Amino acid sequence: MEERPSSDQDPGVQSATPPDTQETQKIERIESELTQESGRVRDDGRVTVNLKSKIAKAFAQIAEEQAERFGRPSTVFHEAEAAIPVFCDVKLNIVIQIVGSRGDVQPFIALGNALQSHGHRVRIATHDVFADFVRKSYLEFFPIGGDPAKLMAYMVKNPGLLPRMETLRDGEIKKKQVMVGEMLDGCWRSCIEDDPITQEPFVADAIIANPPQFRPCPFTSVFPHPLADLTAGAENEEGKANWVSYGVVEWLTWQGLGNVINKWRSSIDLPPVPATEGPCLAETLEVPFTYCWSPALVPRPWDWPAHVDLADFLQSGNPPVYIGFGSIVVDDAEKLINTVISAVSKAGVRAVVSKGWSELAGASDPNIFYIGDCPHTWLFQHVAAVVHHGGAGTTACGLVNGRPTTIVPFFGDQPFWGKMVSKAGAGPDPIPHAELTAENLANAMQFCLTPEAAAAAQGIAAKMQHETGVATAVNSFHRNLPLDRMRCSIMPNQPAVWEYKKGKQSLTLSKVAVNILVENNKIEVSRLERHAIKPIIIENRRWDPLTGVLSSLTGTGLDMAKSTQDMFREPYREYKRARSSNSLEKSESAGSPSSGSSSANRDPFETSGNMAGASLKAFGKFSASYFRGMTVDLPYAAAEGFRRAPQWYGEKPKDYGTVSDWKSGIKVGGKNFVGGMTSGIAGMIKEPLRGALEDGSDGATKGLIKGALGMATKMPSGESPGPSRTRLKIFANAGINSVAGIGLMAYPFQGIAKSIEASFRTKTPKAIAAARLREGFALTVGMEISQEEKEEILQLFDVLLSSMG
Repeated sequence: MEERPSSDQDPGVQSATPPDTQETQKIERIESELTQESGRVRDDGRVTVNLKSKIAKAFAQIAEEQAERFGRPSTVFHEAEAAIPVFCDVKLNIVIQIVGSRGDVQPFIALGNALQSHGHRVRIATHDVFADFVRKSYLEFFPIGGDPAKLMAYMVKNPGLLPRMETLRDGEIKKKQVMVGEMLDGCWRSCIEDDPITQEPFVADAIIANPPQFRPCPFTSVFPHPLADLTAGAENEEGKANWVSYGVVEWLTWQGLGNVINKWRSSIDLPPVPATEGPCLAETLEVPFTYCWSPALVPRPWDWPAHVDLADFLQSGNPPVYIGFGSIVVDDAEKLINTVISAVSKAGVRAVVSKGWSELAGASDPNIFYIGDCPHTWLFQHVAAVVHHGGAGTTACGLVNGRPTTIVPFFGDQPFWGKMVSKAGAGPDPIPHAELTAENLANAMQFCLTPEAAAAAQGIAAKMQHETGVATAVNSFHRNLPLDRMRCSIMPNQPAVWEYKKGKQSLTLSKVAVNILVENNKIEVSRLERHAIKPIIIENRRWDPLTGVLSSLTGTGLDMAKSTQDMFREPYREYKRARSSNSLEKSESAGSPSSGSSSANRDPFETSGNMAGASLKAFGKFSASYFRGMTVDLPYAAAEGFRRAPQWYGEKPKDYGTVSDWKSGIKVGGKNFVGGMTSGIAGMIKEPLRGALEDGSDGATKGLIKGALGMATKMPSGESPGPSRTRLKIFANAGINSVAGIGLMAYPFQGIAKSIEASFRTKTPKAIAAARLREGFALTVGMEISQEEKEEILQLFDVLLSSMG
């Protein structure tokens, strides 16, 4: 759902439409325009994807362009190679950011301890309630805020991508958005802020995050998105349909989180993520992923990257069935526990029932033992089967102990795990929590006690015994590090975070090295630049000239419309603010006669000035939106559309680099000019010849058409600008209008605009620089570097500096 800023509705203004109704209308509109067209959101939160929808067809077209993905892997993955330890001598500050329940946190505790053993400094950033759990594991803890119990309760009520109407009426949407914003801010602060207890400085060199941490999943053609249920058409191959499901689900998900994320990005000086790029961001940026599940249950896709009393109960009869729903918070806990008790009686079994966050507890029963928090790794060794909500961690724990499993999914990827367990024969079909009855739960438990289910679960356990999950995860992390760019030129086992330039050459320096060099007057802090180990530039990709131009015009129009609205709304807010202030001052004056009445009236000239200023500010935004849209965004969209157009007829578009500032803009513009001219002319000669050699006269004709298409799309962005070149040209054979010479101007203008914008976004870079300098000082003191070692560092710096000329 699109976020609605709280300031949009002044408390003193009565809207013609109540706020709750406005929110409801927005949700209904989104459902109508997006969800119903691309897929139906089911009660369990999964999306029945309509592969014939416009959105699905758009992703299918992208899949066509990456057709090789559906026949063979682009990079061969060898499991044996993945198990080989990867040597990493660079000691990093690693923050592991986790959103979710205790079951989500627990696997990362093991990973954090393993990374510690390799010499890294590890900080776990998660919800405040897990502080003791993390610190008792000898890991650093940083609170990111957010209440996991409230999050789970919200997800149980609203398992779908769009919230239920009763949730809107209760005002829970705004609360959830505020909580998400709080967690986003907490995750950012966990990267640069000191330890909350020891005050030891910390600046992250690498981030590890779990899937719920506000980012998309990687696409695969092996199986559909965990939240998708496909209704494939006859024309859709299974692999392509699976791949498309990720695009549709992530696109719908972005509609709910995109506005919140972009608002947060703005607060830390980052530009917004374009609506078209958010859903595919992980794919576009090639973010490394490590799946924390067992290949014994789900093989790795080829195309990716109170114990004493309890013990007495366990020993007093047949092994019981474990029943627990962990961090799930339900509205009617009494109904759920009554269903469980009745099912235990019907199945004729003994049971250990975990109270969990819903505090499940019923009447005393000799066949049921109620427990609080208890380690699954120990308990699952002593039960006959397990029944739970299907969290990934709990599912893995049950199967590694060879226990048949019944999954009662509530939301998210839980139905996916239920399907996988059932497919493996280690449990019955999952029972959606809304369909749970005493009868089907009893039948499910009896299924789990069959020899066939036990054998299947034991088979999975046998395979999992030979897996080294934590070691594999550590290797995966190390293997994806760009170590060649991470090393300090002077202290190779320290990560480089600064650059010191001399001419066209530069040295990469660690925090400790810089601190020593600054202390000894070898360098000045003002000459240091932040070292971008792996720069992330999010581009609003354009797939063709027509849609690129239309998308740019739409974006510019929306910005101008918002600015126009603000020209009237902001002055009115200033007026209402003045009235509210006067009313407050009058009430205070009435209670304190000695204060006089002169303070009870705000200067009307001041109010008028504020109103005029607000209007002028909005008009400035309007003008800026128009100027940027017409002189920067529109030409750039057209140039990028023409650059990518060769993919229509089977050619791979040339990559001239990314535009990040005015220098790179000029560089890319020049390359595009030369490349467009050269390729366009060469194609008119080579394509007919190539076609003639392959297919004779028919091939020559096809080659001529292909060459003409190439010239029509490549040369417009590469031709020289000038009065005679600025007229619209119509290429009949391509059916496209283009503006000549656009690329030579568009890319430099885009670079200049980015440089200007960057000059205003200085707060966050300054905060990062200050945190790095502070940590460098603390590290130097903590490492107790001797004077002799410092002298060696200074001498090596002098040698390297002299070699730079």
